[in-house]
Amino acid sequence: MTSQQPRKRGKKRKPSKRQQRIYLRRRIVVGIVLLALLALVIFGLYSLGRGIGMVSKSIGHYEEQSVSRSQASAKKARKTPQCGVKDLRLELEPKSQSVDVGGSLEFDATIEHVGSRTCLVDGSNVSRVLTITSGDDTIWRSDTCPADKRMLLMAKGDKDSQKITWNANQTGGKCVSDDLLPKVDSGTYHAQLTLKDHAQVVSRRVPISVD
Repeated sequence: MTSQQPRKRGKKRKPSKRQQRIYLRRRIVVGIVLLALLALVIFGLYSLGRGIGMVSKSIGHYEEQSVSRSQASAKKARKTPQCGVKDLRLELEPKSQSVDVGGSLEFDATIEHVGSRTCLVDGSNVSRVLTITSGDDTIWRSDTCPADKRMLLMAKGDKDSQKITWNANQTGGKCVSDDLLPKVDSGTYHAQLTLKDHAQVVSRRVPISVD
């Protein structure tokens, strides 16, 4: 038998000039595409950074404006005078003219501005005081417990109404929970609204019957 001679590997075929031009054009196209993508990414990052900077600047400007407005409001409030006797009127309206022994009665307590100037008044329950009396005796007051001030900026014609409830009991001048206070006996009582800082500003006296 004759032994088979191994085939010799052919030499690697060199691409033609035409193929070389095609490969070169492809590389150029790929390079251009990559450069375009890189430029797009850089532009996007630049725009994002600039946008964040503008947003931060806008927020800072808004905060500065808010602080400025708050300071201006506080400055204006400091310059606004306190309401006087001629600026205010009080109104007191009970939900009913009578209440059962041990029951409760709700009042609408209103401060009305009747003056010509804008002014400030404390509208809290320690300033707008509901007092229940029997003859010359004070039976109950709404200001026995402390409360934060509630400053009202009022102009002519403005009204502020708050509800105050009397649970037909009597206070001893100390801040005590209503359920621990003794109930009043049946009889006729009077309710009146006053301003603590202006004793001359009072509402009409309202008769209340406890049955």
